[in-house]
Amino acid sequence: MQNRKHSLRFSLVILALLTCLFIFLVKLLLIQVFKSTHLTNLAQKQHNYFVELEPVRGTIYDRNLRPLAFNVPVYSLFANPRSMSEEDKKEAVEQLAPLLGMSPDFLLERLDREKYFVWLKRKLPAEVTDQIKKLKIKGIDFRRESKRYYPNGSLASHIIGFAGTDNAGLEGLELSYDKYLRGKEGQMQVLRDARQIQLQMREWFIPPQDGFHIVLTIDETIQYIAESALEKAYKHYDAKAASIIVMDIATGELLALANRPTYDLDHAADSAIESRTNRAISFVYEPGSVFKVVTAAAALEEDIFTEEDKIYCENGQYRIANHILSDHTPHGTLSFRDVFGLSSNIGVTKIAQKVGAANIYKYGRRFRFGMPTGIDLEGEVSGWLKDPSQWSKTTIGAIPIGYEVTVTPLQLVCALSSIANEGVYMRPFVVKYVKDNQGEYIKSFEPQIIDRTISPDTARRVTEILKGVVETGTGKKAQIKGMTVAGKTGTARKVANGHYIQGKYYASFMGFAPADNPRLAVVVVLNQPYPSYFGGTVAAPVFQEVMSNALKYLKISE
Repeated sequence: MQNRKHSLRFSLVILALLTCLFIFLVKLLLIQVFKSTHLTNLAQKQHNYFVELEPVRGTIYDRNLRPLAFNVPVYSLFANPRSMSEEDKKEAVEQLAPLLGMSPDFLLERLDREKYFVWLKRKLPAEVTDQIKKLKIKGIDFRRESKRYYPNGSLASHIIGFAGTDNAGLEGLELSYDKYLRGKEGQMQVLRDARQIQLQMREWFIPPQDGFHIVLTIDETIQYIAESALEKAYKHYDAKAASIIVMDIATGELLALANRPTYDLDHAADSAIESRTNRAISFVYEPGSVFKVVTAAAALEEDIFTEEDKIYCENGQYRIANHILSDHTPHGTLSFRDVFGLSSNIGVTKIAQKVGAANIYKYGRRFRFGMPTGIDLEGEVSGWLKDPSQWSKTTIGAIPIGYEVTVTPLQLVCALSSIANEGVYMRPFVVKYVKDNQGEYIKSFEPQIIDRTISPDTARRVTEILKGVVETGTGKKAQIKGMTVAGKTGTARKVANGHYIQGKYYASFMGFAPADNPRLAVVVVLNQPYPSYFGGTVAAPVFQEVMSNALKYLKISE
């Protein structure tokens, strides 16, 4: 009886062992045959870690190789939630939320993800990085990256633009030249143990390709000169907005371009769209009297007038169809030269009536009004110049004096530069060349002639008239001691809802110097300055300050 009981127990134990062995064999079969691929992939994910290697974004330099935008090393914070206990996560949220300026709920949501890697915050300030490192929180670590840095803050912001967190260009040259600046990411494979501790780098490694550098036509010093002068006028006259451009007449290179309002490139995300708008190329307005140079050039080029021809200016009032045109200061009889020097609307209109609508339009197009200049910046608009078939009975008294036509400041400075350049219109540009880390040129950009606007003789005659504007006419405040200056003032009423607004104007001045050997052209536009609003009073002094200081810096004399 006793032996039978022992035999039964032995049989039950053997049966249990055989059953367990069978279960283990079935489980092993399932693992080896049916789940082998899944488990192998899971093991590889746990032990093989693929790291993306960020390339260094290319530097943006001014014409003298002074850096305007470059990358600096920073650290980004990430977590491995799978290696963290609930207590670890709670501790991490409590300690990191105030340091990162993030909500506890947001951090907890990220730490609750079933992942081996989640970003918590990218590109931290150095002091925050140091504070977090001292906490030694389990499952929290850093990855070395780089961040775009703009050493001059808002200087040349509307040209440079900015890059985002991932070093991708978002505006300006950072966007339009992103394919050159960005570079290509690399990768490496890292082996980790079961506790996610890095052991070694495997053989598989693709190095990143750093981005190329771009060198601009912009001169950092002249840019600073232009922005300082514009800022003073913008604030002094409480203007709504303002723009300035400095151009090399012979090449079309922009040495400076600035707008107000502006924004800090290092804090672009905090800026308003209005502050980021490049008004110099993407904002149009009726220019007023600065457009009169087109009428002067057409009249002389077509040999319809000479400088000494007399025009009766009707003592300040002149009827065109059902409209009464007036001058700010009444004039009797003026010479052709003085009509422009004193900026008589009536005199210019009478000249335009004789020159004819077709010729006014033809020369407006020759100076590329109503079409883009072709600058290598995103967002340029064309403005508007009406075909003569669309002119009303009063248009002959509007377009020749700068109304019923819209332009950009860039179009104005390019048109004026063509007069200073003996009638040759150059394409404006801001990038000189693209180079690699070895200094080899990847792409270069040379000055490019677009067209001839007027003959050299007409250009010289218009220049003499513009010299008179500064010497004895409306542009006296643009005078530079010891140097001849040519220029034109403009004061244009603002339009809103199809009607001109009483007491609100655009004040502008465009000019070049030295007038007898032109080197630089400058245009200045202020939107709604107050209480003064005349171009000769508000914009001409800005021109004078910028031009005189820029010429001194470049060591250019008469």
